[in-house]
Amino acid sequence: MSSGAARRVWWRVRLLPQSLLGRLSAVMVAGVLLTQLVGNVIWAAQRHAESEVEVGTASLHLAHSAASAMRFFISLPPNYRPLIIQQFREMAGTRFLVNINHGPVAVTEIHPQLLSDIALKQIRATLKENLPNVSNLRLAFAWPDQLVVSDDGATINDLPDSWVQHIVLTKPVPAPILLIQAEMEPGNWLYLATLMPNPYFLESGNPLTRDRLLVQALSLAAVLLLSILVVRWTTRPLAALSEAATAFGNGEHTPVLPETGSREFVKTARAFGAMRERIQRYIEDRERLFVSISHDLRTPIMRLKLRAELLDDDQLRNEFHEDLDELDMMVKGALQTVKDSDIHENPTEIRLDTLLGRMVRDAQLAGHQVSFQDSGLSVAAKPLALKRAIGNLLNNALHYGERVELSVHSNGVNIEIAIRDHGPGVPEAAFANLFEPYVRLEHGRKQNSSGMGLGLGIARGIVQAHGGELVLANDPGGGFRATIVLPGAAFTPLVPA
Repeated sequence: MSSGAARRVWWRVRLLPQSLLGRLSAVMVAGVLLTQLVGNVIWAAQRHAESEVEVGTASLHLAHSAASAMRFFISLPPNYRPLIIQQFREMAGTRFLVNINHGPVAVTEIHPQLLSDIALKQIRATLKENLPNVSNLRLAFAWPDQLVVSDDGATINDLPDSWVQHIVLTKPVPAPILLIQAEMEPGNWLYLATLMPNPYFLESGNPLTRDRLLVQALSLAAVLLLSILVVRWTTRPLAALSEAATAFGNGEHTPVLPETGSREFVKTARAFGAMRERIQRYIEDRERLFVSISHDLRTPIMRLKLRAELLDDDQLRNEFHEDLDELDMMVKGALQTVKDSDIHENPTEIRLDTLLGRMVRDAQLAGHQVSFQDSGLSVAAKPLALKRAIGNLLNNALHYGERVELSVHSNGVNIEIAIRDHGPGVPEAAFANLFEPYVRLEHGRKQNSSGMGLGLGIARGIVQAHGGELVLANDPGGGFRATIVLPGAAFTPLVPA
């Protein structure tokens, strides 16, 4: 995978919520939004097609009515036209506002839209078909505000309300007015103004009306609220299971999980309880086994040592003693490994400066060069277990390095306890086997002939029981560094008294 693809995958993973509740909620939200988006697109396409047909049909009927009115006025003698127009006005207006001008008046057209273009195209084609002798024809849609109706500059607002009551519609919102201007003969232009059968036809093709958006917003909020509540109700038992598993992994007492909820969770809770009991029995059986082995082996080892004293050959007797001492050491080491890896304590707040300072002073009294700076941090852990883990690492550093440096710091997520020695370090090929029992490097055997190679394994087991990690590495400045990394939830800054 290329670096660019890996970076994109990393960003996608980072943007996703980390909790199951967050991820399920995000999926539900995305699903509802996507469903509404697709539904709106389909509905808008259907509504748009229906609106085009409706506008075309309405425009055809309106054009026929306009053609009849225009044919009537064209057929009248010019001196009769003003009289007829006046009679129409006195009759409280008609469907068309009619006026005679000397020329076409200037009109501020509305912004071109698809439905208005369809209407104008249909009306123009119908008028051309019904009035083939009218060659000069102007069509437009305009808003009623400041609409000019005559060549002397009079606007529609200057006319009596009775003349324009069927023409102007301003409530709840202004409706566009259709203007038809046709040249009947030179110097005489017929001016017709009217409303479309559906005055608000321009809004019929808009799927995102205020009312529809409000309804969709309310339905979306209701669906999301119910979805989040259902997801939270579903994932709450999983959170309890996760907390119980974490506490059990850290050696803490965990209450029995309630067998309530979905069938799958009940089965999982029962399986977890059974697994916990089996593991607890295994740990207890292991302790009893190693204690029994230690007790049972000490007697025959002691008898063998006594019998070895009866040997006349000094060299053979010394060899027997060396083998028996090594066997006794291995038995004690195995028993100590079990005890150190399973320390029954309750976690408590430990002031690291106090703990490490005491260990540093003990090492300095023994003649070792050890340095440490106060950090002001505390950690929630098992005191004796953590002390043994740090002690094992410190003893290794004191045996294999000329001087040792201890440091503690927090990176905002984890707390790190580092033990660095200034010894020869560890070959890269040996890192894979450092945690194996009874594995010791060549220079380690020379520096610490009494060791058994169990300290690192014990320390790692204790750190992992705290939910942390033991990191081993050669320091760039020389020597070897062992770092205990504990999760951020396990520490809090120390508050001065």
